[in-house]
Amino acid sequence: MTPLLIAFLCALMVATSFLSGLFGMAGGMILIGVLLAVMPLPAAMVLHAVTQMASNGWRALLWRKHIRWTAVGAYVSGCGLALLLWSIERYVPSKPVALILLGVTPFLIRLIPSRLQPNPESIVQGILYGSVCMALILLTGIAGPLIDTYFLGGKLDRREIVATKATCQIVGHAMKLVYFGGIIDQAASLDPMLAVLAVVASMAGTTLAKRFLEAMTDKQYRTWAGRLIMAIACYFVIHGTYLLIAES
Repeated sequence: MTPLLIAFLCALMVATSFLSGLFGMAGGMILIGVLLAVMPLPAAMVLHAVTQMASNGWRALLWRKHIRWTAVGAYVSGCGLALLLWSIERYVPSKPVALILLGVTPFLIRLIPSRLQPNPESIVQGILYGSVCMALILLTGIAGPLIDTYFLGGKLDRREIVATKATCQIVGHAMKLVYFGGIIDQAASLDPMLAVLAVVASMAGTTLAKRFLEAMTDKQYRTWAGRLIMAIACYFVIHGTYLLIAES
């Protein structure tokens, strides 16, 4: 990896961590899309896991007073169940499939009947969404649109959403690192220096976003978060479809 590419990735990590620090979402979707474009899929998954663990860990620490621990416990239980089952098959998708799966998820979420709308304060839903989100993380690198919709569907305020989702994401990405870095055995493909730079860049972007989040209203937060999710999802569908056609 050239110095110019490393510098570009570090700048991207600062920017995407800022975006995630502001909305608690979207930054990871952009980052994994770029990483999948410039790196082999397993290596991209490992680097993304390291970056997102740092970003979400620092975010959870900054907003620790707003974490809803019951929701975290239910979600993490579902993640553990999915990792156990997924480790048996050890499936690794192609890049086009991963990108298309990333993109179609938010559109599928909109098909859910209103009576079944997500509630992050429900233990049963937490386990269910944790299982499905973990499966998506192992398929595509993130559970972005699904976990975002899950937390936006309840009555948590913007600080509780950012703090609780960040705590859940720490575990999800840690399990992804175990899967791709241990079970799939690709840890050696990640440059240690790049991993260190990724952690620093992620913490910097997250710290910069804190003041902006405090200045926003809950209405502004929910409106712009929804728009970001749909815009990025459309891009992933188009890009993944293009790559799929090009490979055929």
